Amino acid sequence: MADVAQIGSEEFIAFTTFRRNGAPVSTPVWVVPLSDGRRIGFYTTMGTGKTRRLAHTSRVTVQPSGRRGTLKEGSTPVEAVAEMVQGGPDFDEVQRAVREKYGWQTKFFRLVGRLAQRKKQMTYGDTVVLVSPLDGTMDG
Repeated sequence: MADVAQIGSEEFIAFTTFRRNGAPVSTPVWVVPLSDGRRIGFYTTMGTGKTRRLAHTSRVTVQPSGRRGTLKEGSTPVEAVAEMVQGGPDFDEVQRAVREKYGWQTKFFRLVGRLAQRKKQMTYGDTVVLVSPLDGTMDG
């Protein structure tokens, strides 16, 4: 079974949050490993479904997937905890790592995201989600 840190090398992951009734909701997201070697991260926009669900439970699962969220064959979900940050060193590290890993795609999707969310009074990429192993070790 993969651990949280290993999943950081994937291009996309299925990031699964949970509704109040316990129903899982998966979203494909870009992902980067953090320099501490045990956490992964991505950025999103405060007010999206995943951030609203994270506001009431930090429980998540992560699993390698394709860009449309199709799970990679043979992969298994990894249980983890997630937290949201909107500034600080971890925020800066994730923003920088995403730009380095995904290059021109970040500029394109940032523009598309800003245009789409302008009507909703949201700021694209204003929130970083940090995913950690449940037990705080590299074994996840």
